[in-house]
Amino acid sequence: MPDLAPGLIYLPSILDRDQQTHLVEELREIVKAAPLFTPHMPKTGKPFSVRMTNCGSLGWVSDRLGGYRYQPQHPVTGADWPAIPPSLIALWRELTNYPHPPEACLINYYAPGARMGLHQDRDEQALDAPVLSLSLGDSALFRYGGNQRNDRTKSIRLHSGDAVVIGRDSRLIFHGIERLLPGTSTLLADGGRINLTLRRVTLPA
Repeated sequence: MPDLAPGLIYLPSILDRDQQTHLVEELREIVKAAPLFTPHMPKTGKPFSVRMTNCGSLGWVSDRLGGYRYQPQHPVTGADWPAIPPSLIALWRELTNYPHPPEACLINYYAPGARMGLHQDRDEQALDAPVLSLSLGDSALFRYGGNQRNDRTKSIRLHSGDAVVIGRDSRLIFHGIERLLPGTSTLLADGGRINLTLRRVTLPA
């Protein structure tokens, strides 16, 4: 299957059902230590429609006071983020070919009706590193465009177990989740979708 765009690589069915189930169990343990929270838009204070948490040495957060940023502690509990599971580190090495490990894994939970508007992943220093995205649960309509917000967009359905690598010429494209397709997966007992994005944040020494 050809790339969606230069540097934007769609990898269907990277995780089989057993791997997905095992990963969900690992995520449950992470959420026990770092509960899901609701981020807020910096300018308006409007809550996101997704809930999120992180694992890794750094985690992405957003609120009206501090804006978009990475920090080493959970914004509610103040505790350090749990470690990224070794299985995800191995996937990062296999799928990105980037020589340095990820420092953050953002965990977004999309309940039915949640979405993510078009945005760029540009809060990282290491923009040479790709972003690795993994989908679990209900399918979703992934919309992507160019480096300008008003560039023409296309869309593709992402299914449970699929991966997308966002790198090279596509590293700063606008992208988002237009909508979920409820009932398309039985992986999560309560439905919805989990999206994991692994990221290198700081410049390697």
